[in-house]
Amino acid sequence: MTYIQAVILGLVQGLAEFLPISSSGHLSLLQNIFGIDEGILFFTVMFHLGTLISLFIVYWNDIWELIVELVLTIKDLVTRKGLRLEERPIRKLGVMIIVTTAITGIIGIFFEDMFEAMYSSCIKIGIGLLITGFLLYFSERIGRANRNIDRMNFRNAIFIGIMQGVAIWPGISRSGLTLVSGLTCNFDRAFAVKYAFLISIPTILGSFLLEFKEAIADGITLSVLGPSAVGVVVAAISGLVAIKAMIKVVANKKLKYFSYYVWVVGILAIAYGIIF
Repeated sequence: MTYIQAVILGLVQGLAEFLPISSSGHLSLLQNIFGIDEGILFFTVMFHLGTLISLFIVYWNDIWELIVELVLTIKDLVTRKGLRLEERPIRKLGVMIIVTTAITGIIGIFFEDMFEAMYSSCIKIGIGLLITGFLLYFSERIGRANRNIDRMNFRNAIFIGIMQGVAIWPGISRSGLTLVSGLTCNFDRAFAVKYAFLISIPTILGSFLLEFKEAIADGITLSVLGPSAVGVVVAAISGLVAIKAMIKVVANKKLKYFSYYVWVVGILAIAYGIIF
């Protein structure tokens, strides 16, 4: 991979991870077009690190509150005071994130081979993008958008976890599908986007840890270190921009405009897969 390719892929990863246009779909398409094979797993791992950095920058206060609440939760359980979810909103948020992540993890384990096989097919990626566009287009017509963490329940957490699992399909946007799922559950718009991004942290972190182990096992050459470092920086910066942009887009009900873009890319991906 050249430095120019690393910049392009890092930029796409950072933007597409948080904008509802599917980072996996875009990266897979670019890898197929660029013909990149050597060290691609390591590059993918490092790009995940870049997007994690941007998430921690934007949501550090929330992350710290969740960590502190986790310690307090353990203390309450040890002293037999119970979870007390309705009394402590941050604790309830943490539990809901755990439930959502667990459901997604189960889906990932059972359907891993099926999803991985899709990454080499431009046609399947294109279909995923078309599905994403359809969901985004109709997203603004659903939900009353008046619920926050105090009215969230375990059914909501399980439902969003299932949808996040479905989004492992390359071309289906994780951020887009989890956000639409939150709106379907009648979440307040600010809370819907916040929850969608917070649940992405354990998902991306889990992918980073699992793939890093595989990347080390595959072997890393010195030639990939420079481009990967550049890709991490670009992914972190572009991810930061994308998160800030998404918060405004959701608040202003502009999600449907992304549908036109993913429809075009999806059609082009399908055409590319058929021709080449």
